[in-house]
Amino acid sequence: MNKPLFERIVSTIKNGVPYFRQRRDATGRLGLSALQKCSAAIRMMAYGCLADAMDEYLRLAETTAHKCLEKFVDGVIDLFGDVYLRRPTAEDLQRLLNIGEHRGFPGMVGSIDCMHWEWKNCPTAWKGQYSRGSGKPTIVLEAVASQDLWIWHAFFGPPGTLNDINVLDCSPVFDDILEGRAPRVSYVVNGHQYEMAYYLTDGIYPNWATFIQPITLPRGPKAKLFAQCQEACRKDVELEDERHTYNFYEPSEFYHGEGSGTSQVDLSYSTDRQTNLHNLMGIRNAVHDPQMHNRLKKDLIEHI
Repeated sequence: MNKPLFERIVSTIKNGVPYFRQRRDATGRLGLSALQKCSAAIRMMAYGCLADAMDEYLRLAETTAHKCLEKFVDGVIDLFGDVYLRRPTAEDLQRLLNIGEHRGFPGMVGSIDCMHWEWKNCPTAWKGQYSRGSGKPTIVLEAVASQDLWIWHAFFGPPGTLNDINVLDCSPVFDDILEGRAPRVSYVVNGHQYEMAYYLTDGIYPNWATFIQPITLPRGPKAKLFAQCQEACRKDVELEDERHTYNFYEPSEFYHGEGSGTSQVDLSYSTDRQTNLHNLMGIRNAVHDPQMHNRLKKDLIEHI
């Protein structure tokens, strides 16, 4: 975690949760600071440290460390839960579409990728199913991130032996679309109208109508330009130190859908659609349609 993010979390928790405010005891001596309490909670979550181990470095007793962790988790949920890790509303979706179109990708609502997090204290009995070629057990995190680093989908916990495709098979990322709960969208690329938003991905993902991968061996100026633009935008979901060379746009410019873009969300669209096998299979086939994928990718190359 970088320092500015850590300081923002500590400041927000300190101002929003009374337990983390520093107080004086009956003798006038200052008690534990918010920095100590938040550090203890984050270290326990990140490294699986024992509560009584906090006494050595942060000078917290075991019971205090437990209480810090409990209050910290409740505070993060209360203070950040309404903004982060929630499904986008129709207004959010319109903003994401506007940002995507401004960056050269009409219909794009974010980037999707999987990351492997090392599991230091993995039980020995589970190590085999969570270890890959390196021999270290890992847990897979699938995430969708927008340009302003809003992670509105996270699927965490599959064994580290799985790759992006295996995780995608059991991920709920398309549940709203398959069950008819997602708002209807429309956009125009190279003179053709489309009605299914998509994510930017790396090359391992399949040729579905909802995924746009880079061109592995681009030939010609159009293909090379598309590959550069796709890889630059896809860095939204990468670690921050891998994406420092790319420019950011101010997301507040797109909150109200200004501009002359073609991307639109039908705010009046009713999602009270009956879920049955026929509807489910029809939408699934549309999501997995390779012909629509190829057509969209060619139109995006021409558009860019």
